[in-house]
Amino acid sequence: MDPLEDVLALLGVTGHVSAALAAGGRWSVRFPPPAGVKFNAVRRGRCLLRVDGVAEPVELAEGDCYLLTRPASYLLAGDPDVPPEPAGPIFAAAADGVARAGTGDEVFLIGGAFTFTGRARALLLDDLPPVIHVPAALPEATALHRAVVEIDAELRQARPGATLVAEHLALVMLIRILRLHLDRGRPEGWLAGLADPVVAPALRAMHARPAHRWTVAQLARTAAVSRSTLAARFRAVVGRGPMDYLTAWRVELAAARIRRGGDTLAAIARDVGYGSESALSVAFKRVTGRTPAAYGRGATG
Repeated sequence: MDPLEDVLALLGVTGHVSAALAAGGRWSVRFPPPAGVKFNAVRRGRCLLRVDGVAEPVELAEGDCYLLTRPASYLLAGDPDVPPEPAGPIFAAAADGVARAGTGDEVFLIGGAFTFTGRARALLLDDLPPVIHVPAALPEATALHRAVVEIDAELRQARPGATLVAEHLALVMLIRILRLHLDRGRPEGWLAGLADPVVAPALRAMHARPAHRWTVAQLARTAAVSRSTLAARFRAVVGRGPMDYLTAWRVELAAARIRRGGDTLAAIARDVGYGSESALSVAFKRVTGRTPAAYGRGATG
């Protein structure tokens, strides 16, 4: 079982494609903090990206993509010395799916966003940097560029189902960008574990069989290392021990079932690896600070 697929499925990721942005001359646009994760791809031209809280600006060129993972305001500009226009009115006035800033259209960007369930920040986003920049010169950018071209074509041709196709392609972009982030060797938390040759087999085993009565010794055998080596490496890479990670993942699975409703707590406890409701309740409160009943009331209230 692929832990990344597990987490993305649990978070209910949905891709949304927004109006494109055409800009030229001296222009600058200020965007409010995105509700989810924002992405943009530069189809033509060059511009500058400044994100609040990030020290260095990012110079964007044709073929570049980027992902914004924090709810922070940001600026796109052809000339950063120009007072920025707010993005709201510009995109509200978009015609034929294209918003316009400045004069001309030397710069053209396609963008969108990803929305998640409320647990996304703790499970995924907090382990990512605020900006993931994918320069066009990287070999991996070729696949992203193809997805962007297809998104652009779908929206321009407006064929039946075009929006749905574009949103699925946007999700493909997200997965490819996350893969690139892993391959660069800069991830943190459980994402770092996916890139670690010792930790990754143990993570995959826990995700494949979360209800199994795992021990550190069993997990160490899947990674072909000693118990002490796995325990130390897991804690160093992921930031917690393997049993603590397993408990947290089981609780996330239980929380998702509680949010959906329709299952008894006893059935949920059994399915995620606990022998009784009380055992699940103890673990659930330790991880979330709430009992399953209180969590369920909050999820449906």
